Amino acid sequence: MKDCRETWYDAEKKVAVTVVDVTSAAQDLARAHLCGPTAAHYLAKGLAAVALLGGETSEPGETVSVQMKCTGPLGGLNVECTREGTLRGYTERKILDDFDGLGAPKDKAVLGDCQIQVTRSVPGRILSQGISSSLDGYLAGSLQRKATIQLEASVSDEVEILEARGILVEELPDASGAGVLGVRFKSLAVAVRNLLKQLGLERATLKGTAPLAFGCRCSAERARATLAALSAAERQTLPPTIDVTCHMCGKTYVIRPSALPTA
Repeated sequence: MKDCRETWYDAEKKVAVTVVDVTSAAQDLARAHLCGPTAAHYLAKGLAAVALLGGETSEPGETVSVQMKCTGPLGGLNVECTREGTLRGYTERKILDDFDGLGAPKDKAVLGDCQIQVTRSVPGRILSQGISSSLDGYLAGSLQRKATIQLEASVSDEVEILEARGILVEELPDASGAGVLGVRFKSLAVAVRNLLKQLGLERATLKGTAPLAFGCRCSAERARATLAALSAAERQTLPPTIDVTCHMCGKTYVIRPSALPTA
C-alpha cells in the first residue's frame, strides 16, 4: 500500500484494523518546512497518527487534529486530517542539531514528557476533545475503546522519508480475539496481509480504502483577508510588501498592503 488508508475487519473475532501510509505527504511537508531528519521523523509519525484517527470522520467538513506539547527539545507538533484525507501539520522546532544525523532518534530524549490533545471539529464547531499522555490513553480514556496504535517512520540523514506508516487495532466489545492488542510489530513496512497474519486475523476482509495526501486550506486570498482586517493606521506601518507564511504547511504569500481594498 502507498499513500492511502485501508480498513479491515475480522467478523469471526470481531477485530477491526486500520492501516495507513503517509510517506508522500510527510515528504511534502518536511520539504516545505525545511525540516531536519529528527523533526521530519516525528512529523511523519504525527501524520500517520492523525490519518488513523481521521478514518472515522463522518460529517461534511469534519477535521481531526492532534496537538502534542512536550517538554523535550522538539517542543511539540500539530497535525490535521480532513474527511477527504488531506493532511497538513508542523513541528514546533524544525532543526535539532543535537540529534540530526545521529540515526533514529530516541523518544524520551527528543520528546520528554508529552500531553496530547485530539480535537474533532467542523467549521465553527468543536465536536469532541480529549487529552491524554498517549494515543492509546486517548482511545481508552476519552473514547472508552479497547484499541492500540503503533506508528513507524524511517528518515534518511538527507531528509528523505523512506517510510511513514501506522496501524490501529481494535477489539470490539464482544470480541473473541483476545491478545491482539498485545502484538507489537517489528516492522510495518510489509504487506498488510502479513500484519494481519501476525495478529491471527487471516480471515479479515478489506472493508474500504481511501487516498491520503498533503493538502492545505491556505490561499493568497486568505492571506490578503488577514491583512485587510487591519486598521488603516496599522496598514501604514507595514512595508511595501509583506510575507505571510502558513504555519501549517510552510507556504509563503507575498502581499502588497497598498493593493488591499479599503474599508
